[in-house]
Amino acid sequence: MAPKADEDVEMKGEEGTEEVKKEPEPAKELETDAAAAKPFLKAGQCGFNTEDTTMNVMPTVNGKLLMALSDGGFQYLLAGARGNVGVKAGRYMFEVMIAEAKSMTEPQGRIQGPKPKQLVRVGLATADAHLILGTVDSSESVCFDSTGFFAHGRKREQVSKKFGHSQAAALLVNLEPGSPNANTVSLFVNGVRASEPLPIPESMKGKVLYPAVTYRNVTLQVNFGTAPLRSLPFKCHTWSQVQKVHSEVKAAFSPKDGKYEILLPVGLPDEGTFDWVDQFLSKNRTYTELSDRAILDWANKSGLQRNGGYLRRNCNDKPEMNFGLALMDDFSVSRVMKVVARALPRNFVIAEVKKNLTEEDRRKTLSYFPSACYKKVVQVMMGEPPADYKKYIQQEMLKEKQLKAEQEARRKKAEAARKKQEEERQKKMLEQRKKREEAKKKAIEAKAAMEAMTENGEAEGEEAKAEEKEEEKEEAKEEAKEEEEVKEEEKEPEEEIKVELTEEEKKLWFRKKEIPDLTSQQMSVAYPKFSMPSKAEACDELKFAWAKEPQCQEYLKKWVQERKMTQRVEELQPSEWFRAKWNEWNKYLGLCKRKQQEFKDPVRRKAALAQKKREEAKKKAAEETTEEKTEATEGEEKPEEKTEETAEKAEEKAPEEEKAEEEPEAMDVDADSLDPFLVEDVKDIGNGQPLFADFTFEDWMLLSLRFELHLLCHAFKHDLNDPERPSFREDHLPFYYNKYYKRQFNTKSFGFEELAELMPLVKDSVEMTSTTFTPQLAMNTPLDNFIRLTEDGRRERLLRLDSGDESAKLKFQRQGGGVEAAGKGQYPARPGPMLGKGGPPAQGKGGPPAQGKGAPPAKGKGGHKGPVAPGPTKGGPVAPGRTKGGPVAPGPRGGPV
Repeated sequence: MAPKADEDVEMKGEEGTEEVKKEPEPAKELETDAAAAKPFLKAGQCGFNTEDTTMNVMPTVNGKLLMALSDGGFQYLLAGARGNVGVKAGRYMFEVMIAEAKSMTEPQGRIQGPKPKQLVRVGLATADAHLILGTVDSSESVCFDSTGFFAHGRKREQVSKKFGHSQAAALLVNLEPGSPNANTVSLFVNGVRASEPLPIPESMKGKVLYPAVTYRNVTLQVNFGTAPLRSLPFKCHTWSQVQKVHSEVKAAFSPKDGKYEILLPVGLPDEGTFDWVDQFLSKNRTYTELSDRAILDWANKSGLQRNGGYLRRNCNDKPEMNFGLALMDDFSVSRVMKVVARALPRNFVIAEVKKNLTEEDRRKTLSYFPSACYKKVVQVMMGEPPADYKKYIQQEMLKEKQLKAEQEARRKKAEAARKKQEEERQKKMLEQRKKREEAKKKAIEAKAAMEAMTENGEAEGEEAKAEEKEEEKEEAKEEAKEEEEVKEEEKEPEEEIKVELTEEEKKLWFRKKEIPDLTSQQMSVAYPKFSMPSKAEACDELKFAWAKEPQCQEYLKKWVQERKMTQRVEELQPSEWFRAKWNEWNKYLGLCKRKQQEFKDPVRRKAALAQKKREEAKKKAAEETTEEKTEATEGEEKPEEKTEETAEKAEEKAPEEEKAEEEPEAMDVDADSLDPFLVEDVKDIGNGQPLFADFTFEDWMLLSLRFELHLLCHAFKHDLNDPERPSFREDHLPFYYNKYYKRQFNTKSFGFEELAELMPLVKDSVEMTSTTFTPQLAMNTPLDNFIRLTEDGRRERLLRLDSGDESAKLKFQRQGGGVEAAGKGQYPARPGPMLGKGGPPAQGKGGPPAQGKGAPPAKGKGGHKGPVAPGPTKGGPVAPGRTKGGPVAPGPRGGPV
């Protein structure tokens, strides 16, 4: 039977035997067997130095097994280790195998940890590369990972199959110049090639390459030995069989006196402390940084996602973690690191700004490390930095400026491309609409023409011509489209962007950063405690790197003094002295407002005058009794004279008592003619009228503002008790006002946008200079003085309004209403002199009705002093003479017309 057409068979020989075609053979292995060679390394010499491993790497079995810390948040962080033997020529291989995969439990968080939870990367790295492989910012390393990806910097591609538990992954590097696979790296899994030879990046060629591994939540077996775990298809030397001429061996760091070093850099906030640490670590590879910012960088390289990204943080010294992972956000990693650090034989840099500047924290940090194992060094960086540091920060500023310029150029280019695409899209839409309209028009014309055609076949000819035209249009359209595609494919060459530092930037001592070293709250609480280190703090060595100790002391003192005038005192709390003064004022203010209400009410005013007369009579009687007793003690008098005097006094007293029982009659006092500062009793200027009788809500607001600012300034000085900081800055007023009075300070309540516009209204109590506030009254000034100042200000304001100065108008906000203009006509006039027998004038609408029999006559409009005959009402009060609900029109300075 003949085979089917679609069967993949082949006929051979006369017998017609069917044979299935074989799969294409794999590419021929180009690697050949290595020649025999005698190694120069001793057994166990190839391994890992402690300083070339991350802090969570725990080597066991003489470095053959690498474990990792997996508690307190370390289950999220990658562990990295770099070998101590590097190659620069030849062909060598080493192997790794997952001996144990750990499934770690984690507390419930807002988000899950990084994936995959178990991960292995195996690769090569230069001596300058980071210990963790596969980071986007590293151009000095290459690696394969257990998920089949190959990574170099930002480049990441799938090139091999995955490998897992108990599978030996061998990395082969070929640096033989004559080999077909020269300068390549390959991956083998269980002795079988898992990836094609991949070229080593140009940035790594010619450099010494060290074996490196990165892993998480696994125990990793690393084989540098002479016998491979899985044989390769060809003979190849292992890493421990490296030839001397092909290699470099990095010796482990060993301190001279057997003690490793603990270094505390002491620098002021935002004055280059962390830049100095970065410069120091770049020159001293044997040191490991202990800080929260180092943990953030570690988490970033481990692939953890952080809310808001890694550039967003409140400060550099103690940045918030903000991962959504409980064991990361509660600083568990930092606590575990401090415990582990005491047992690790390595040098440490404690990079913390705030703690290194306070004596108590320095002592605590240094005491944590045993003196038998560590040498404790404190290095001070204050004052003008040396030239090498200035050069370093200028290089960093130039890099940062270059990066920003490139980003801005890419943004502008993308924006231009977007606009161009939008324009082209709009243009195409217009062209298509135009074509549709033309086609529609031609179709109508063609139809009319065809109807007019005769039967001799002209219609067919016209139709053919129309079809030809349509074809030509389609061809033209295709050609235009092809031309547009060619234009899009043509890429404009990118312009090289060059940036330079300005002269001002070259003069800077310290690099300005968008993120401060300390938050404003941390700074305000900590800076008064900043002090210069001394050897008495249990340090073995004290260094002054930038200036000598006296200059550093003076520099620190000046810096603290400047901050005292610019920083808020976050921990400041109101004292009992302030509370007593504040309570006294509230009682006084309430009494004054009640006194004003009492005076404005005729009934209550009459009763108050009567009460005043009675009190005066009692006082006079008491004084007379006291005088009699005094005279009695001076000597006995003649009975006849005493009897006559007693009779005379009785006769004099009788009319006085009869007069007191009559209705009180107020004195006629012109309040506007009195100097407020000469009034003895502001609650009664002589006729029962208080000095503040004409106060409106604006005056009460200004009165309260005067006292509140006065008390705030004195309370700040009293409670802080710092001679170097007697007052506070203008921009700190809302903060202290809220801290003391428990409410917000808002200049808009007074009708002003800026505080500088408001302060002239109360400059008689508190003056605002260019930097601070200065109280104009003594701490224990009588409360009546604030009434006098407010009344004086009110009169001055009314005079300005009378003269036509509209700028004197106030626009204050009532607590329950909108803005009201306090103009000339809005200050109610004080009642005029009493008419009749001591009776007050009748009130307008809204006031209490005039009393019955014996009520005073109503005042005319405008507060006319003469009596006005009341219109009789049937048992009702006398009709008021005031305008409906309005105040009596004031005369000059608030007096009656």
